[in-house]
Amino acid sequence: MARTLALVLAGAAVFTVAPAMPDPGAGAESRAGRAAAEKAVTYRATAPFQQHEKAVRAGYKPDQYCVTDRVGDSGALGYPHFNHAHDNSTDPEKPTALYYEDDVRGGKRLVGMQWTVYDRDQDLRTDDDRPRMFGVPFKGPNRGNFPGQPVHYVLHLWLWKKNPKGEFTTYNPRVTCLPGTTRPQPRRPS
Repeated sequence: MARTLALVLAGAAVFTVAPAMPDPGAGAESRAGRAAAEKAVTYRATAPFQQHEKAVRAGYKPDQYCVTDRVGDSGALGYPHFNHAHDNSTDPEKPTALYYEDDVRGGKRLVGMQWTVYDRDQDLRTDDDRPRMFGVPFKGPNRGNFPGQPVHYVLHLWLWKKNPKGEFTTYNPRVTCLPGTTRPQPRRPS
């Protein structure tokens, strides 16, 4: 893994990647090359955040709770760390969120990231402004996840922990939340 990462990071220095804009005339080989270049840039940009404290110093605010898929059994996201200064970013170097999981030493290990882009017309029925990165369309438009969050698109990338369901799938079944680390659910009236 370290050798592969070193090769990817060394190759990243060769590419200069602007924010992703689809090129309708580009062939599949060109799009695949651009997607690989964008991932290399993301590896390089997020490698320092393997040290949790560096992510916090860079403005990524940790959530105290680990997030699981409450609807299905698709796994978890881990602990989200948001930097809302990167909302609306399609820059591979500036994800909106980083996801961490507990490691065996009582610390946090970086596993993935997310980009969030607000929907231009705030209409869940339209998607003519759907962004793309890494050759993949963002998911959405989605309702806000918390009060005040606009209708938005999201793209998850499991760059630092393999996701058997796919590197752009929302939840990762290989990420787990330790008992007592998830957000308490409101009590239902009996």
